[in-house]
Amino acid sequence: MLLEIIHDTHYSYDPNVEIAQHYAHLKPAITGTQVVINSNVVIEPKPAWQEERVDSYGNICTFFSLENRHSELLISAKSVVETKQNPQIGPAPLETPHWEDVREYFRYHSKTHWDPASEFLFISPFVTLRQEFIDFSRVNFASNRPILEAAIELTERIYKEFHYVSKSTDIDTPAHEALAKREGVCQDFAHILIASLRSIGLPAKYISGYILTNPPPGQPRLIGSDASHAWVSIYIPLRDSDGNLSQGVWCDLDPTNNRWGYGSPGEDYIHLAQGRDYSDVSPVRGVIHGGADHIMKVAVTVQPTE
Repeated sequence: MLLEIIHDTHYSYDPNVEIAQHYAHLKPAITGTQVVINSNVVIEPKPAWQEERVDSYGNICTFFSLENRHSELLISAKSVVETKQNPQIGPAPLETPHWEDVREYFRYHSKTHWDPASEFLFISPFVTLRQEFIDFSRVNFASNRPILEAAIELTERIYKEFHYVSKSTDIDTPAHEALAKREGVCQDFAHILIASLRSIGLPAKYISGYILTNPPPGQPRLIGSDASHAWVSIYIPLRDSDGNLSQGVWCDLDPTNNRWGYGSPGEDYIHLAQGRDYSDVSPVRGVIHGGADHIMKVAVTVQPTE
């Protein structure tokens, strides 16, 4: 599937901004399920300095500096990505290890075999490890259950029990508050699922991106009406020839839409960036001098293209 993504971010400042430095995660990643045909980020006014780097999580970051006074800032990212249906690159849910075995695999001891996924076991700015997350997840993670089977069931439970309510939370709403309210948006559902998995000792990371949405029958696709999306990836260690757990694969889980798949929940998903939580992958962030009051408007369009 060939998809075009246009992500425009517009800031209006009052008074003017004197100087600013920003970085953005707006260029899609190259993964096993998607190829980036082209991707470009245009900034107005033109920055005095702009460059790209790859961060510690493999994300493409655009850094730029504005050194002249400005009352507006437009960041326009346009990409064309080819996605493909996810091949079965991991075991079926019932064939994955029991979740307790995975927890023990990551439990520290003097002869621990280090696995890079260990980084996604701990607290992060938007994810805390709390008893309420343990209680919530253990409904599905009963003794001796295969890890992926239980994770898929927990994902489905969030989908069924929680209500998607736009503007019911904001960027600073803690995951445990969204858990108690049983409502939120995709970012909240992703943080809840990550916190629930990490709280019982299982590594999980945050994925930001986009999903192709289909308008109601007879309705046109509205340009700029889409939004960024967020989902989760859980790590599944695999057994080696001796039957011991070893490095494995990541499996994506989308609690907002009740979808899952190795490498991607489906070919209608575009992987943008990954990290411990939203703080590692926010689309635009930075520091400004001036511009005490500002208005931000975001317009996202995801559409098939030829």
